[in-house]
Amino acid sequence: MKITNIAGYKFISLVALDTLRSDFLSLCQSLALKGTILLGPEGINIFLAGTAENIQTFRNYLANDTPFADMDFRVSFSDKQPFQRMKVKIKKEIITMRHAEIKPTEKRAPAISATEFKQWLDENRDITVLDTRNEFEVQYGTFKNAVNLHLNDFSEFPEAVKQVARDKPIVMFCTGGIRCEKAALHMQNLGFDNVYQLDGGILKYFEQTGGAHYQGGCFVFDEREMITPS
Repeated sequence: MKITNIAGYKFISLVALDTLRSDFLSLCQSLALKGTILLGPEGINIFLAGTAENIQTFRNYLANDTPFADMDFRVSFSDKQPFQRMKVKIKKEIITMRHAEIKPTEKRAPAISATEFKQWLDENRDITVLDTRNEFEVQYGTFKNAVNLHLNDFSEFPEAVKQVARDKPIVMFCTGGIRCEKAALHMQNLGFDNVYQLDGGILKYFEQTGGAHYQGGCFVFDEREMITPS
């Protein structure tokens, strides 16, 4: 039986995190789902895997008058369950950057869809393609001619990005889009005028375009280790 994998996030101000944690853990356990849900004052970040039916039940729950009803998910498939357990964690940040002034719950930088980004690449537009991921992730694969900041940790991004040239439009990307939500806002604060984030990241790009202009695979934080364009 194929396993359905979903990844998604939403920046939204949340309270009563202990209650949310308990509710999500009970729901996921009842559906035999495995993976990780991160909760914080700034939102939610979800990585889950299970049968197609039970994943759909989980998504129906979110859609039924919850603050997460409009969440968008990246969907992929595997032959076996890539997670060993179900964890719901409460964290200060659902993606750690350590810059409290960056508030994606209040503002979002411009985004470009996977299909439009592919078109830009097809047209060989004069743009800078910026990889915001860590060095070990980049080694699994990246977009052709993408700028690698050689990060050991995403918290190094704010300082490292200062070296990026500002003479052309910048399209930044990460695995599922969440890192770029903060990275793009930080770049705007630094005075970068023409910055776009790839909506849904590499996973959505694979899902919607088949991976043109991408070389290699995409590292994922589960037992699959890497996924490739279908």
